[in-house]
Amino acid sequence: MYNKLTLAIFAALSVSAHAAEQPAKNSEAESVERIEITGSRIKGVDLEGTQPITILSAEDIERSGASSIYELLQDIPQLKGGAGTFSTSESGSTSTSTPAGQAAASLRGMGPSATLTLINGRRVAPSSFAAGTQNFVDVNSIPLAAIERVEILATGASAIYGADAVAGVINYILKKDFDGGEFEVSYGDSFEDSDESKKQINLIWGTQIGDGNLTVFADYYDRNQFNASDRDYLASPNLVNSYSYLPKLENTPNIYYYSSRDGNEQPAPGCLTELVTTEYGEQICAYYGNQDDVLRAPFESMSGGFMFNQAVGDLVWNTEMFYSKTKSTAYSTPAAINQLDDSEGPWVKEDALFIYDDANGNNPLLDSLYIDPFDTLLGQEQWGFQFDARFNDPRTVEVESENMRFVTSLEGQLADWDWETGIMFSESRSDQVAVKGVYNRYKFHAALAGELCSDGTIAQQNNGDISCGAGSLLDFYNPFLVGDSTNDATLALTQETPTRNGKSRVYGWDFTISGELVTIGDMDIQSSFGLEARKEELSDIPSTNAVANADNEYLVDVFGYGSSIAEAERSQFGAFAELYVPVSDKIEMQLAGRYDHFDDFGSTFNPKVSISYRPVDSVMLRAAWATSFRAPSLTQAGVKLRTTTSTFDCGANQAVADLYCEGDGTQVTVNSLELGNSALNAEESESLSLGFAWSPSRDTTITLDYWQFNYDDVIDTNMTGVLARAITDESLRHCGLVPNGEMGISYGEDVCSVTDNSGLYIDQAGANLDEILASYINEYDPRSYSLELYRDHVIQLENTGSQDIRGLDIKIDQRFRFDAGDLTLKLDATHYLDYDRNKPGSDDIEQLVGTFRYPENVGRFSISFDAERYYISLGANYTDSYQDDIEGLRGREIDELIELGELDDNEQRDVKSWTVVDLSAGYEVSDSVMIRASIDNLFDKKPPSVYGSSRGFDSINHDAYGTTYNLGVTYRF
Repeated sequence: MYNKLTLAIFAALSVSAHAAEQPAKNSEAESVERIEITGSRIKGVDLEGTQPITILSAEDIERSGASSIYELLQDIPQLKGGAGTFSTSESGSTSTSTPAGQAAASLRGMGPSATLTLINGRRVAPSSFAAGTQNFVDVNSIPLAAIERVEILATGASAIYGADAVAGVINYILKKDFDGGEFEVSYGDSFEDSDESKKQINLIWGTQIGDGNLTVFADYYDRNQFNASDRDYLASPNLVNSYSYLPKLENTPNIYYYSSRDGNEQPAPGCLTELVTTEYGEQICAYYGNQDDVLRAPFESMSGGFMFNQAVGDLVWNTEMFYSKTKSTAYSTPAAINQLDDSEGPWVKEDALFIYDDANGNNPLLDSLYIDPFDTLLGQEQWGFQFDARFNDPRTVEVESENMRFVTSLEGQLADWDWETGIMFSESRSDQVAVKGVYNRYKFHAALAGELCSDGTIAQQNNGDISCGAGSLLDFYNPFLVGDSTNDATLALTQETPTRNGKSRVYGWDFTISGELVTIGDMDIQSSFGLEARKEELSDIPSTNAVANADNEYLVDVFGYGSSIAEAERSQFGAFAELYVPVSDKIEMQLAGRYDHFDDFGSTFNPKVSISYRPVDSVMLRAAWATSFRAPSLTQAGVKLRTTTSTFDCGANQAVADLYCEGDGTQVTVNSLELGNSALNAEESESLSLGFAWSPSRDTTITLDYWQFNYDDVIDTNMTGVLARAITDESLRHCGLVPNGEMGISYGEDVCSVTDNSGLYIDQAGANLDEILASYINEYDPRSYSLELYRDHVIQLENTGSQDIRGLDIKIDQRFRFDAGDLTLKLDATHYLDYDRNKPGSDDIEQLVGTFRYPENVGRFSISFDAERYYISLGANYTDSYQDDIEGLRGREIDELIELGELDDNEQRDVKSWTVVDLSAGYEVSDSVMIRASIDNLFDKKPPSVYGSSRGFDSINHDAYGTTYNLGVTYRF
C-alpha cells in the first residue's frame, strides 16, 4: 500500500517542508536562504526575539546525552509539572492505557493534547491509542538522529497553526543539506547492580546530487526494563497501611469477611509474608504493588528515512520521509479475582480447605466459616465460601507500533513573493496483545466449580449431567493449593490473549505565499497568506473478548482488562493571514488571524496580536495576545464505549463525601463505562504574554516573560459531578445496572431495598439520599457507612470546567571569552504564580500551585567551558517543594503518618525540593572522531518520599534511577 501511495504522491509533484532551517554558519548562506521561525509563516523577517521561544540546537542535542525525544525534553522547565510531559511509566498494560514506550510532551502542565507537535512546520499523526481519551503525538516515534534543532513556542498559536496550539507549539526541524557522514554509538546505564542499560546506534549521511541534496538517516535504540524492586528504598512500601486485601494466589487467598462467622477478613494458613493488622483489627495476608511495579518498560525502536531537495528550473522540490517501528512491553499489577457479576468475593467449594485438615481430620479454619449454597456457571448448586485474591502474574501486554510520514512540496517565487505548496501523509499504527496475566472470567469460575474441560472449554449440562464434548472433565481448581502442577495447569487453561489494533492517519494539503504586501511611507509591510485542508481518521478496536456490551450486562470476558472502542474521522479547512508591520524603527507588530472549519463540530476564528518595542538597541519590550482552541480529539468525539475506572474526589464536594466516603475527603475509584459525546464544544484559550529582553553586550542576554492562559471548556469525565447531580436528579440514579442508552450511577441491591422517611426508594423522584443512607445503615449495619455502589456507572465526556494559569519565565545567558575558550553561564527557570481550576463536581476553585505535582518553581542552571577541541559542562535541575497528596490517602494511611510524625498540625506534609546535578564532557580526538560522556544525578540523590503516590515517589517530577552514565563516540566521514 505504501508503494502505491508513494507513487501517487510523487506523481503529484507537490512537496513540503515549511522547514525552519537553522541559520547557516556563514553570512553568504544567510543572505541566500530566507527562513521562517516557529510562530510565524513570514519568511525573511526575524521575529525570533519578539516571542518567548526556546531553541535546542544540534549542539545542545548532542551534549544532552539523550537517547530519545522524551529524554531530551526532560530538562526544559516549560515542560515540567502538573499534567506534564509523560512517558508510559505512568500507564499500565490494560487495554485503555497508553501503549508502553510511547511518550508525550506537555507545555505549562496543561496536558499533551494542548501542545501542538510539528515536524518541519507540519502536523504528525497522533498515536492511535489515546492517553485516556486524549490523543497525543508519540514523540518517541520521531527519530532523534534526524533532528537538526527543536523550537519550543510556549504560548497560544492557533492563529498561525490552527487546532491544538493552546499551550504552544513544539516544532522539530529535520536536518537537510547534509554533506558527508556521521556514525554514532552510545551506551548508558546506572551504577547499580541491576541492568537498566540503553544502547543506541545512529547514522546520517548526505551528498550533493545535481542541484540538490540527499540526506539519509537510520537509528536503532534499545532500553532495558527498570523495576521498582531494583532499588531497595522502592522495593518495600512507604507505609504498612498502603496494602490491598487481595494477596496473590501463590501467597494464599484471604477468606472474604462475609463468609467469616465473626464478620472479619481472615488469612488462610500459609501466607508467605508477615500478616498485616487492618483498621478493623483483622489479621490478613496483604499485597503491595511495589513488587510488580515497572518504572520503565523495555523498549526497542528502529527508524530510518531521507530528506531530498532538488532544483527544478526556478522551483525547488523538497521531499522528506521517515519510518519507525517500536516494540515494548507493559505491565500492570495482577488482576483482582471477582465474582461472575464482577462483585467482590468469588465463591469456591468447601472442599478447597481440606488441604488444611490435621491428622485427625479436624479443620479449625473451616469451623470458623459460614458454608453456604451458591450457583455455579452451569446452574449447579454447590456449597462453599467466598475468598479474596488476585492472580499471580502481572497483566503483561506486548505492543508494536509503526509510524510513517511522507511529505513532498514545491516552492518558488512569483515576482517578489515566495510561495510553497505541499501534500503530506502521516500514519501511526499500534497493535498489542496480552501475553500473560489475563484470565477469562467464565472459564475461571467454571474451573472453580469443576466445570472446565481438559481442552480449555467449558463443560455442557444435559439433564443435570456435566460432560465435555471434547477432552475430559477436570477436577475443580483450588485457589488455596500452592505449588501443585496439575492445579496450576488447570489455571493456565483459563488464560486469554485479548488484542487491540489501532490506526491513525492524517492527510493534508497546504499552500502559503509570503512577501511584501504594501509600502506605506517608510514601512514595508510583510505578509503571509495560506490555505490548508486536512483529513483525519482514527480507529481503536479491541478483540471481542475485551469488549463490554449491554447484552451481557457490560461484563468483559476477561478480568481486569477494559476496552476502548473508537472510530471517527473528520475533515478540516483553514485559511490564515499574517502581517508584519514595522511601525517605526523601534516598534514592530505582528497581526494574524485564522479561520478553521471542522465538519463535525463547526467553525472557529482565532486572532493574534503581538508587538515589540526597542527603546534602545540593547533593550526590547514585547507583548502578545491570542486566542487558541483544541478541537475534541477523535477519540473523545468517536469513543463508543470505554470500559475503564473513574475516580471521584470526596474532598471536592462535602455532600458527596457524606454519602459515599463517610464524610472523609478521600478519593474512590470505581468501575465505569465512558461514552463519547458528539456535542462536545472545542476547548478554548485566551493567552497573554508580556516580556522584557536586555542584551547589554553580545555576550549577555537576560529575558523575563510574564504569561497567562485562561483555558475554558476543558473536556473530561466528571464522576464527582455526576454523583453530586444525582443527589437531586433521579434520572441519574439506577438500581443495578444502568439501562442501555441511559447514564448515571448504579446502586447496590441492599441500598435499593430501603426507603427514606417518606417511603421513597433511591431511584424515585424526590428521594432523600441522606435518609436512605440512614435506613441502609440501620437495616444492614454495613462494613462501610456509605451508600453501596454497584458497578459500571455510565458517564459521558463533557466540557467540565476551566483552568487559569499565570507564571514567569526567566532566562539568563552570560558568556565570558578567554584565550583558552569560552565560559558560559545559563539559567532557565519558570515560576508559577497561579494554577487555578474548578474542582470536579463543584464551582469551588482550587489553587494548585504548590500542591501535589504542581511545584511553584522549576529551573535549570548550567556552567560550561568550550575550548577548541573539548567542552565540559556542569548543570543542575531544580524542582521546588510542594504538598503531598494526603487528602487522597485512606484513613488508615493518614493515621500511620500521624503516628510516624510525618504530618503537621493541619495534617499536611511537604515533599522536599529536589536538586540534581549532571556533568557532561566531550573531546575531539581528531577531525573525524569525537567522544562524549555524561553523568546524571552526579551525587546519587534519591527522589524525595511522596506518600500520596503508590510508588512512594513522584515519577512525573522526579526519577528513581540514581546516578547514571552515558558514553558516546561519533565518527565523521
